[in-house]
Amino acid sequence: MTIVVNEPGVDGLMGVVDALRAWQDDRTPLQLHPGDLGWAWALGAERLAADVRTWNADGRIIAVGYLDGPDVLRLTTAPDLRQDETLARQLQADLDDPERGVLPAGPAGVEIPNGALLREVLLEAGWNPDEPWTPLRRDLSEPVRDCGLRIEVAGPRTAGTRAAVHRSAFGSPKFTEEVWHVLAAGPVYSDARCLIGYDDQDNAVAAATVWSAGPGKPGLLEPMGVHADHRGRGHGTAISVAAAAALREMGASSALVSTPSSNTAAVATYRAAGYEPSPERLDVGRAA
Repeated sequence: MTIVVNEPGVDGLMGVVDALRAWQDDRTPLQLHPGDLGWAWALGAERLAADVRTWNADGRIIAVGYLDGPDVLRLTTAPDLRQDETLARQLQADLDDPERGVLPAGPAGVEIPNGALLREVLLEAGWNPDEPWTPLRRDLSEPVRDCGLRIEVAGPRTAGTRAAVHRSAFGSPKFTEEVWHVLAAGPVYSDARCLIGYDDQDNAVAAATVWSAGPGKPGLLEPMGVHADHRGRGHGTAISVAAAAALREMGASSALVSTPSSNTAAVATYRAAGYEPSPERLDVGRAA
């Protein structure tokens, strides 16, 4: 098997998204999701394309990496090759050689799904366990209860409200109404919804975006935030319940979310919304 690392370019992005859709399954650990690329589309297709790498063999995409920062790669593989030694060692060689155009020299981090041989190969090569994350999953086979907030699906008229909640929740001044329109115009957003939650005084108190990978597949909650002026009142739990309900309406089999294990408040919020933690996942890091 000859494996080649590529930059797919703008024209190849939807092929990458389609591969990620095909790899989503409730039987596999949480991994890079089409919604992760859909959210990143907010910065424009050209920027996203520059941050995506694919590994191809015999005309098939067999691994995908997304640079979520210049030295942080979120990586997944075709599930049937997750224990393939040839692929794992090729990935390790490409990650360790800056000339391959994946990661720069020096410190770097990689997100890898649990159960991938690549983790063992990197640790053998001198990488180290890094930040722990808690993946959580909510089964959607049963109807989802009312969340207690009035929920509105954001659109052009309410894009400014959606953006304002995000800016407040995450301290992200660059997430403007114009950026939301770029996000919503991206092709992946056809399988997404942005939700705004309003309290009984009609304040916009929380927001979330959900991403479907297709009927019968797990969907993703990314991101979720509560307005800074309205924290501590259960709105994070409520909007997370609403996110699960929206994904169920879209045909998803389950709702997925992941948060750093150190963020115990977020873990508690998702658990209160019915999301059950999966085995903790450790990133792997390279010191130099």
